[in-house]
Amino acid sequence: MFTGLIREVATVKSFVSSTLSIRSKYKANIGDSIAINGACLTVVKVNTDGFAVELSPESQKLLAIENYKTQVHIEPAMKMGDRFEGHIVQGHVDTIGTIKNIKNNGNSYDVFIAVDKKFISYIVPKGSITIDGVSLTVNDVADESFRLTIIPHTMKETLFKNYRKGSRVNVETDMFARYVAHIIKHQKSTSLSWDEVDTINASY
Repeated sequence: MFTGLIREVATVKSFVSSTLSIRSKYKANIGDSIAINGACLTVVKVNTDGFAVELSPESQKLLAIENYKTQVHIEPAMKMGDRFEGHIVQGHVDTIGTIKNIKNNGNSYDVFIAVDKKFISYIVPKGSITIDGVSLTVNDVADESFRLTIIPHTMKETLFKNYRKGSRVNVETDMFARYVAHIIKHQKSTSLSWDEVDTINASY
């Protein structure tokens, strides 16, 4: 589990076949789970200046893989007893979003991101969302897009400063919104019993 609070903007050393080598200040261990641009990946090698993770063909197909070439957001998985901030992030990317516009408001930036319409039901106004691993709050939701407002500090300290109109990003919707949508989708004509709700939740 993650929080969506970026530990470090790390540098990509190489990405050959399925192995992504990262130069970072963070000291990883073999087998660690680390979110790279929001995708939960496993450390398979530790180097003196960083670590390497492996991306399966399926992962490479589902992620905005062009953002794994220069710099990436990294966040190690939470440990028991860690301070909880941000929101609950699983590191399971739902879809790729496309930035449609970035509007500079002077003391903030409005970022408009388009996604496949089928994911809109998982995106809630004033709810949480993760963009390339960054925990953010949704302001508005339209039929096939949503709006975020980003403060200058976040814009400066994350890869958002490099994004432009047309940039693709990894999107993980809110876990609880997905649970509720799944329950409603499978709801019968009569109300669900608590046993049925428990069964649905246990399936995740």
